[in-house]
This record gives sequence, C-alpha cells and structure tokens, in this order.
Amino acid sequence: MTTTARTDDTRTLVVRVENKAGVLARIAGLFSRRGFNIESLAVAPTEDDRFSRITIVVDVSSATIDQIVAQLDKLINVVQIQLLDPKTSVERELLMATLDAPTPVARREIIDLVQIFDASVLNVGFDQLMVSVAGSQQRLDDFEALLSRYGITELQRTGKIALSQLVKVDPTIEQNNKPTTGEN
Repeated sequence: MTTTARTDDTRTLVVRVENKAGVLARIAGLFSRRGFNIESLAVAPTEDDRFSRITIVVDVSSATIDQIVAQLDKLINVVQIQLLDPKTSVERELLMATLDAPTPVARREIIDLVQIFDASVLNVGFDQLMVSVAGSQQRLDDFEALLSRYGITELQRTGKIALSQLVKVDPTIEQNNKPTTGEN
C-alpha cells in the first residue's frame, strides 16, 4: 500500500450549518455541480443542537477559495463560513488500521511503532492487531508508511478536523500595558 502525497493546494473551511436533513447532500451537490474537489469532509454536532459543524478540506487547484466560499454562502442552511489558517489552527486526523501480525516478532515490532508514535492498540486478534493514532497529516502518513511492511488488511482515516488556536494573551491586559507617550 502506498501513501498518496497531498499537495499544498488545499484549504480548510469550517462551515456551521443548520442541523436539518438534506443539508450535507446540498453541500455535496454544490461541490459536485461546480466541479469543486473535496479532499476530506467531517461532520459533527456542535454545542448547540440546532447546528452542525462541517470541516471541509478543499482542493483549490480546481477553483479559487473565494469562488467556493461565495457558492457556499448562497446556501440557505449555511450559517457561518470560516477559512482556517494552518498557522493559527490546530488540525488533527485519526487513522485506524488492522495489521497482519502472525508472529511474536511482528507483534513486538508493531507495538514498538505504536509506542514511538504514541498510538494505541485497540484490538488484538489471533494473528492481527488493530491500531490507531491521531495527529497531523504528515504524522499519519509516516505511521502508515512504516506499518505497510506488516500488511495492512484494513485502513480508515478520518480526514482533517480543525479548530482555531486559542488566544494566549488577555486582550484587556495588553491594552492597559501600552506604552505611554508622556503627553497628558
């Protein structure tokens, strides 16, 4: 199994939508009709039951991000669209894999990799192990590449989920500590 190299021609959009039947189908239909390519898509409930959060990684080599946002903004159930900057967001993916581990040596080597990557063994079978790891796309690509020599019988990746980084400085303190000019 080979890992597909991803390009830098992607952007991550977070779309807050009304939690209603058919909204995801309308968004997917929009992308399909316009020829926009989705690299990954994750949908989850939010803290408010009325809304869902859709994280979409889009390929911007087929269309500009402005075109994509403008088209999404026309959909009635779209409440908010946020373009995440990878420099100011925290992004993660999840990988789960079932691996052949017919010998004690193979099991030990896989478990060593799991420990190195701070991953987890989820399930143990007679001659297989199921493992998972969360992290950046590159970390998962590296883990998958190293696991491939053991025979991956099943593999599932979530695609990217992301949140904006938290503010690290209290803005009210920063405003009160501005240097004075000496003028009164």
